Amino acid sequence: MTASIASSDGLRLVIDSASEACSVALFDGARLLDFRHDLIGRGHAERLVPLIAELAGGGRADAIFVGCGPGSFAGVRIGVAAARALSIGWRAPAFGFSTLSLVAAGAADDIAAAGGGLIVVEGGHGQWFVQPFAADLTPCADVRSLLPDEAVLLDTALVVGNRAEAFVARRGSGTALAMLPDARAFPHLPATALFADPSPNYGRAPDAKPMATPA
Repeated sequence: MTASIASSDGLRLVIDSASEACSVALFDGARLLDFRHDLIGRGHAERLVPLIAELAGGGRADAIFVGCGPGSFAGVRIGVAAARALSIGWRAPAFGFSTLSLVAAGAADDIAAAGGGLIVVEGGHGQWFVQPFAADLTPCADVRSLLPDEAVLLDTALVVGNRAEAFVARRGSGTALAMLPDARAFPHLPATALFADPSPNYGRAPDAKPMATPA
């Protein structure tokens, strides 16, 4: 996947279910053919596959791209599992991308104009996932899961995501752009954002640890 996303040919199905949104889009190259973007909160397991089936041609594509998180633990798992299953059934390759990169892609023009931006999304357990992006939408650092009082020490002026408004209000400065991951923003992703063999990225270590094996 070294060519730019916008110049790629063929039908492409894009999936992201890592937030309260369930978002799917079908592209022919960079041209959007159909999409669904539902704010459902919970219930991605029941809604995602029917949502894909509602797309033109049942959403069938030559390649599948899925948001791998971080975000909702259940939502991330459901999205990746659906992409893998469709990849097998359709004999189409599957690729992953960071859900935070998709959020950044949705604000591509604003981030470019500001010279960069900080993505802030709900992380659960009272924490936020945060990651800074450069003007060209490449990440400047790894994703971190921080408590709000730690997160607001970051001084990036433009803040984007579903916790952007809370972040700016808590810090007392900056510009907030409330935004959820939206599959329609996929063509704005840099090609370097894609990777093969998609697997869930939960953004932090699991809460439950396996029990030690008895000696």
